[in-house]
Amino acid sequence: MEETISLKELLETLKKRLSLIVSITFIAAIISGVVSYFFLTPIYQASTQILVNQAKNDQQVYNYNEVQTNLQLINTYNVIIKSPAILDKVVDELDLGMNATKLNEKITVGSEKDSQVVNVSVQDPNPKTAALIANKTAEVFKKEIANIMNVNNVNILAKAEVAEDPSPIKPRPLLNIAIAIVVGLMAGVGIAFLLEYFDTTVKDEQVIEKLIGVPVLGSIATIDDEKLKDSKMRSAERNARLRGDTIGS
Repeated sequence: MEETISLKELLETLKKRLSLIVSITFIAAIISGVVSYFFLTPIYQASTQILVNQAKNDQQVYNYNEVQTNLQLINTYNVIIKSPAILDKVVDELDLGMNATKLNEKITVGSEKDSQVVNVSVQDPNPKTAALIANKTAEVFKKEIANIMNVNNVNILAKAEVAEDPSPIKPRPLLNIAIAIVVGLMAGVGIAFLLEYFDTTVKDEQVIEKLIGVPVLGSIATIDDEKLKDSKMRSAERNARLRGDTIGS
């Protein structure tokens, strides 16, 4: 026989385990907040923009084929920017104390579709260091690309700058706490239903009817010992008063 669970039973389970669900959600939010604010290192990002475009004089006009050539070169440039040929020089000139592989992990290079602008973004715990690396990478690339590919179509469009009060891009404590609340809530509900599923104790007559398949004819109420003693004492006092009244009459 299939056992079905009604919506009312689900709500009763949630109500019964509400304190557990709230506790798990609260603990998850607290842990996420503590880790985000006190244990995770803030990471800042600085970006510079490189324009891939052949320098023109007053006699030159817009050339569609040249633009398409520049666009096709951008993917190649994106790889070259993060290559040891560029990053080794950046490490040496800035004396960063790391190799090109480690620096490569800090740098992200990308461009919008059909755009001749390449964005070089650097992430670092120090916002000034991030801006310094981004600018130096752009400078070294502009200088070295002329020797690597024998072209002169790279210009620095915008340099990375450090704001007066920079904000880290990660971690995001509020977002982490919100995610932790959702995860904690889901975990709490799941644990509540799991505990209810493994709880095989008989709690009321409805459960007995489901188990044995016959109606319950009667039930025995639970008698509290203290209430039973009070009841006996009141009964004894009542009987004593009745005997006294009988003797007096």
